[in-house]
Amino acid sequence: MTKSLLKIENISVAYGNIIALRNVSLTVAEGEIVSLIGANGAGKSTLLKSIVGLVPLSEGSIYYSDKNLANLQTFKLAEMGISLVPEGRRVFSDLTVEENLDMGAFSVKDEKLINKRKQDMYDFFPILGVRRKQKTRFLSGGEQQMMAVARALMSNPNLLLLDEPGLGLAPLVIQDIFSKIKQINKENNVTILLVEQNALMALRNSDRGFVMENGNLVLEGDSVSLLNNQKVRNAYLGE
Repeated sequence: MTKSLLKIENISVAYGNIIALRNVSLTVAEGEIVSLIGANGAGKSTLLKSIVGLVPLSEGSIYYSDKNLANLQTFKLAEMGISLVPEGRRVFSDLTVEENLDMGAFSVKDEKLINKRKQDMYDFFPILGVRRKQKTRFLSGGEQQMMAVARALMSNPNLLLLDEPGLGLAPLVIQDIFSKIKQINKENNVTILLVEQNALMALRNSDRGFVMENGNLVLEGDSVSLLNNQKVRNAYLGE
């Protein structure tokens, strides 16, 4: 049986009087791609933020490799092997591509290793190698998304959290991004938890999925089953 890398147990999160997550529990096994789908405001991004300590839990626990993440600072989680690619990419627009990648390796002290990882990213995303000295503000949306993923990979994570990687991108660019996501998972054995508005693309490129509504997980299953579920098709696949 595949070992669980991430285990979330009955977590709740509130923003003042607004309950964003209610008793949410899920697991992600090593080597999986798991997608989380749902409407805007369902709590998907809050769930990812809670994993990396950007929003406090009202109750419940989160475990990574059987370690309780309570009270750990976000940079410590990065050192443990968890990386987040936030919604909207959040690149450092006045820094070059290379400088952005350096920021992703802030916890790495070995300069030779940093340079090797940067070269690995340029090999994996060739356009970034071409534009390595260019300020990130001048990249296209797709190029910025590739760079945001590459920056997250600079810390050599075991668990990669992706928040809306297809947001605002053209369909062909989205396909390219998701192809790279699957490649990262298969070739580097990086476990991925993926939040995505494009439910069809998310489920087609994941092993399992969860459906979130109003801060609750209301449905889960393997991705093929969810793709064939009539409620999912009606609500999220435009049928």
